[in-house]
Amino acid sequence: MRALIFDLDGTLIDTVYAHVVAWQRSFAIDEMIVPAWMLHAKIGLGGKALAIAIGRELGRSIPDDQAEALDKRHGVIKKELLPHAEPLPGAVSLIKHLRELNVPCGIATSGSRTDSQEPLRRLGLSDDAVVVCKSDVKRAKPEPDLFLACQERLKVPAQDCFVVGDAVWDMLAARRSAMLPVGVLSGGIGKAELTEAGAYRVYRDAAELDANLYSLGLLPES
Repeated sequence: MRALIFDLDGTLIDTVYAHVVAWQRSFAIDEMIVPAWMLHAKIGLGGKALAIAIGRELGRSIPDDQAEALDKRHGVIKKELLPHAEPLPGAVSLIKHLRELNVPCGIATSGSRTDSQEPLRRLGLSDDAVVVCKSDVKRAKPEPDLFLACQERLKVPAQDCFVVGDAVWDMLAARRSAMLPVGVLSGGIGKAELTEAGAYRVYRDAAELDANLYSLGLLPES
């Protein structure tokens, strides 16, 4: 039995650009001006890791406590900018289709459980859905912990899991998990970058993936 593990932001939920602006404003409060493109390339990393990575690119050393404060403030600002995040095209139908095909699926997100609750409801996922958040593991992406924890809860071997994500960090973490990465363009990262990071297939969005599930060997049982 094969399973699909999904990233959330930029893969199933339209939040990437709100995250970029929220991070910009959070850094600006600490008198750090960060161009949007630099932040966009880091979305998908765990918040603390993102803050520290941006600091390095700016030539500044950001200690752990400041990184955590930047991440927390970014979360507050993002909620103000985007109180109700919408599912990306085809996301709700894809989840429904996978249920109809009896394909196990789970969510592995670098976000918090609180921030994930409303998006999960909008996707039509029930309370018993397999969802792993950053608080459930020691290390967020690009480490493999989130995907491995999700795979364990799904009770499907890692080699039988596909990871669907919009960021190079998803592709890297999937490869470190011995799972097959599948990219989507709905987070704004290009096909070439996702392919170079190891994506087996790249689709425009959840809708195109849904229409091409056969390419992953996910076919209705005869």
